[in-house]
Amino acid sequence: MNNIGVVAIGRNEGPRLRECLDSVVGQVRAVLYVDSGSTDNSIAVAQALGVEVVHLDTSIRFSAARARNAGFERLCQIAPQVELVQFVDGDCAIVPGWLQAAAQQLADRPDLAVVCGRRRERYPEASIYNTLINLEWNTPVGEAQACGGDALMRVRAVAAIGGFNPDLIAGEEPELCDRLRLHAAGGKVLRLPNEMTRHDAAITRFGQWWRRQVRSGYGGLDVENRLRHGARYFSREIWRARIWGLFWPGAVIAAAAGAFLLGSCLMALTAAVVVLALWPFQMLRLVQVARRLELRGRAAWAYGLLAMLANWAQLQGQWNCLSDRWRGRRAGLIEYRIPPSPVSVNTAAPTSTNNP
Repeated sequence: MNNIGVVAIGRNEGPRLRECLDSVVGQVRAVLYVDSGSTDNSIAVAQALGVEVVHLDTSIRFSAARARNAGFERLCQIAPQVELVQFVDGDCAIVPGWLQAAAQQLADRPDLAVVCGRRRERYPEASIYNTLINLEWNTPVGEAQACGGDALMRVRAVAAIGGFNPDLIAGEEPELCDRLRLHAAGGKVLRLPNEMTRHDAAITRFGQWWRRQVRSGYGGLDVENRLRHGARYFSREIWRARIWGLFWPGAVIAAAAGAFLLGSCLMALTAAVVVLALWPFQMLRLVQVARRLELRGRAAWAYGLLAMLANWAQLQGQWNCLSDRWRGRRAGLIEYRIPPSPVSVNTAAPTSTNNP
């Protein structure tokens, strides 16, 4: 596969990065790893496998979009003959056969710019959070609005639109796909049923899950305000968070206050209880959805509860996004992984430097 290059990005991925790079080294024209200020042994892992490391300037805020752009730019410099680029997160490993299948689709269909497949969790049983994230990756196949962080793309298409938007801290892939469709007729996105990558979310604590949801809320609103020609990729999530995270509590208070002002404490209590009951009813509906997704027992109940709690986390992310916009402030990474141990700091010298 001499016409394919791979750009892997990561920060403190450690063993996950080794699995990621092992899955592609020796199979494609070039493999690059872009490091965003890791303090573990990620850089040494990549160098030991003979992979060129691109270091991001630590004085500029990190983002996945910025890292992908840096890797893409370097790939075009060292392997100008590459026609396709596989972007992959450092916590994912490419499934055997994926690159061949995706490349064939791009060869057969000139109207495509991006091909993606199914991402699966490597350890879905490790925590309820991993289980739910594994369900999250189960998206419909066929022509799609957008891809995720792992996807095979045409180099010329990505170059034509200037790559990813480095100002985004999340949701940069839908924004890129939106510009691809706007730029030319050959900018479609296709999602295949094939397994593409194995992901290791490594979320074992509620706090990690909460921060991931905050990141989702922030990125969703940020991207929605940038999408063109009427695309609304995150509208449903944005309004669901507002309805259950903001309007519903407001309705409870308003119902009770309105009835109380009319002079009946009993009526106020009844009104508040009626509106308050909508929350558990919605949760029970989500439990039934989970059962249709083949979750059973505690997992189905956890799905319902966490899906409802996610509305407040995502609303917090939306608020943070609006606050940053009003203040003219640029957000940094919203990390949800547990920081690495200080003893694993790596001081290997860089092999390449990029300051995009």
